[in-house]
Amino acid sequence: MVRVSNNLIGILNFVTFLLSIPILGAGIWLANRASSDCEKFLEKPVIALGVFLMVVSLAGLIGACFRVSWLLWLYLLVMFLLIVLLFCFTIFAFVVTNKGAGEVLSGKGYKDYKLGDYSNWLQKRVNNNNNWRKIKSCLMDSHVCKSLNDTTSEPMEEFYARHLSSIQSGCCKPPTACNFQYVSPTVWTKTNTTSLLSDCNNWDNPTGSLCFNCDSCKAGVLDNLKKDWKKVAVVNIIFLIFLIIVYSVGCCAFRNNREDNAYPRWKGYP
Repeated sequence: MVRVSNNLIGILNFVTFLLSIPILGAGIWLANRASSDCEKFLEKPVIALGVFLMVVSLAGLIGACFRVSWLLWLYLLVMFLLIVLLFCFTIFAFVVTNKGAGEVLSGKGYKDYKLGDYSNWLQKRVNNNNNWRKIKSCLMDSHVCKSLNDTTSEPMEEFYARHLSSIQSGCCKPPTACNFQYVSPTVWTKTNTTSLLSDCNNWDNPTGSLCFNCDSCKAGVLDNLKKDWKKVAVVNIIFLIFLIIVYSVGCCAFRNNREDNAYPRWKGYP
């Protein structure tokens, strides 16, 4: 009689195997159709995830349903390493996103963001020229400033009352400290300023690069990343609990395999 734990592991891995097929397909589609750095950045991780899920689910499925102990042992080893890595990443995500927040501005609906307020590890990632080139390409491809460009005649008072996202505030307009003269949401006239911010010199209207080369843009990206990572960390905790349960059931299935392989005739197997 096939044990309940073996059945559960078999069903879970069959479902995982089915899920890996569209993930792998999406990665292959991106590899063939990607036209931007942002899309190209995603193709390899998606393909790797699809292959990983497919191989691991097959090992668990065959190991549990056909009583192949060494495959199930390999499956459990990968699961254990995945649990450890996920636990470490969750702790790491909470630590590196603990610092940093937008600066509340009097009379304005949006906030300003400063790169120095965020963790050193995150700062190093965006200060790397190669990393930032890819991130900037993604931001420009996604047209994060489009909603501001579409309101060129918006009065200054209405714009100041807007609730902008951290990326829009950091990348689509100059920092408030520059004291530039407002023309439209994405057009500002440079004035003589006593501010020492390098962003005031990096702001550029004519070429359309706006503040994508500014530290405030990098800070806006990090603030957005911080919020996303905290959400991911919470999901990881739930997923971690699920993985531990699956790992425990897998251990029971592995024990069943060893017992069945050690005493096949006593259990009615030929």
